[in-house]
Amino acid sequence: MSESTRTRARRRRLLTAGAASVGLVALAIPAAAASVPAHHPAPKHHHVPVHHPAPKHQPPKVHVENLQLLAINDFHGNLEPPAGSSGTIQEKDATGAVVSTPAGGVEYLATELRKARKGHRSSLTVAAGDVVGASPLLSGLFHDEPTIEAMNKLGLDVTSVGNHEFDEGSAELLRLQNGGCHPTDGCYAKGRKFKGADFEYLAANVTNEKTGKPILAPYWVKKVNGIKVGFIGVTLKGTPDIVTAAGVKGLKFGGEVETVNKYTAQLKKQGVKTIVALIHEGGYPAGNTYDADCDSPGAGAGISGPIVDIAKKIDPEVDAIVTGHTHNAYNCTIPDPAGKPRRVTSAASFGRLYTEIYLPINRATGDVIRSSVTAANHVVRRTVPKAADLTDLISYYQKIAEPIANRTVGYISADINGRGSSAYEKPLGDVIADAQLTGLAPADKGGAQLALMNPGGIRADLVQQASGSEGDGVVTYAEAFAVQPFTNMMNVIDLTGAQLIAGLQQQVSGSNEAAPKILQVSRGFTYTLDLTKSGADRVVVSSVRLNGEPIDPAKTYRVAMNEFLAGGGDGFAAFAGGTNKLVGASDLDVFTDYLTAHSSAAAPLAPPAQDRITVVGPGSDLN
Repeated sequence: MSESTRTRARRRRLLTAGAASVGLVALAIPAAAASVPAHHPAPKHHHVPVHHPAPKHQPPKVHVENLQLLAINDFHGNLEPPAGSSGTIQEKDATGAVVSTPAGGVEYLATELRKARKGHRSSLTVAAGDVVGASPLLSGLFHDEPTIEAMNKLGLDVTSVGNHEFDEGSAELLRLQNGGCHPTDGCYAKGRKFKGADFEYLAANVTNEKTGKPILAPYWVKKVNGIKVGFIGVTLKGTPDIVTAAGVKGLKFGGEVETVNKYTAQLKKQGVKTIVALIHEGGYPAGNTYDADCDSPGAGAGISGPIVDIAKKIDPEVDAIVTGHTHNAYNCTIPDPAGKPRRVTSAASFGRLYTEIYLPINRATGDVIRSSVTAANHVVRRTVPKAADLTDLISYYQKIAEPIANRTVGYISADINGRGSSAYEKPLGDVIADAQLTGLAPADKGGAQLALMNPGGIRADLVQQASGSEGDGVVTYAEAFAVQPFTNMMNVIDLTGAQLIAGLQQQVSGSNEAAPKILQVSRGFTYTLDLTKSGADRVVVSSVRLNGEPIDPAKTYRVAMNEFLAGGGDGFAAFAGGTNKLVGASDLDVFTDYLTAHSSAAAPLAPPAQDRITVVGPGSDLN
């Protein structure tokens, strides 16, 4: 779909004129040698005419437009530098040791992107979804308007939607695209109306159930120095499984491959020969640093996960695939259906990296010279100058949020890791589950006997000394919000022992078998994971106990969990069969109340012992 009049009028961002060293170049392509007839020797004493050598054939020149793509994914509203492990990138130092380097922050990201564009007459900035959603307080408090405004300033051109773009429903997503004040909270400053995104949101595989039409543009075409470049944007087909039912109500999510191939055919009919897919689905690289060699020992061998199968089936006419969702960093080639290597990239998350991709395009044909496509991930280091306009934007919203953000809600004696923990049982997961049990155990609050927390809902760590000025051990409301940003309502439901055990088995089977989602459990609930086995058998049923007593399959238990889990989210269908539901306070309120009641400056909360889930077999060292 051609660039909209609204977007053109609003953006008016002209690409730098004039050829540059990496812009327009000419390549000589060898031509076949000219056929010259043989000349026989002339008879003696005869006049021999002079034979001039045949003119040499000059190789035809191929004029190449070197298109630079700068790509990010899974930004999640991280305007300020993320704290804890969420704000570092793994890389090798000069000795070859793996170290954690501070990275991220939109002020630094803007500086890096602007620096990268210099000297390039053809440059576009793209994203692969989850630009917003599950955001820290500075963005989440204002329904992610600050992040949209930040993306406008740093020059984002186009993005696919991700699953988190639906956290507040499709109507809110459309508002972020088109502008206007929030329907219930209104505008956040007198005379300041939210204008919406200057960039295009693409949702090719998200359709209205009634009309069958995409809720946003399926693709976007940009003319770059006379060459049509097309982008198709999709989110993962499984979005309804990882978003609350209210967020995806009335929507249908199609397959990634089928959708991309459908719109690739449409773009080809329009004469678009340079095509890029922006896909909010990803993979798991074998390497543990951001720049690990993904292709060693062979094409695609260094990466696993859903994107591998998707990439192998997407139309060969798609020249590159920018991905996201798994928050991993990789730069791979995966063969297309014709067996030709194709670049597939991801820039981790939270603005800690950006990917620089070069697509050399034959100006005569509009085709990408695939054998010459290159890509590299770059760290957004905090040693570069901050972009002043982004600093101003952050300061503006910080001033409005300050009374709420800086309120003290608790104290900790050491870092309590959640998002940054690689353990099956995460220290912060234990704290959150305990908070939910404590808040919902009273009879008038639901009578919960245990609590379960989905690991994907833990979005950050609690850091003893964060980047703010509050001092050692203080936990502010903003920091607690970063951990639990969804504000899901807590539920207490009846589950039989059999349903409870089935739910535990669904952690490591079905859709979760390849990438287990280990639930965080409250105090008194214990069991064993045997990683020498496979699928559901990895849960040792005889080991599942509550306060030392074996779980009785026929008995009914009162279980606290957030509304997402209670609705069967993340592949836990067993929990959707719960009955006698009581709706309680939000998960964030329960969390902050617990921190306030169970910690003080004199007696800060310590990291828990992580003694609830016993892990045996390979990988047991993670706990």
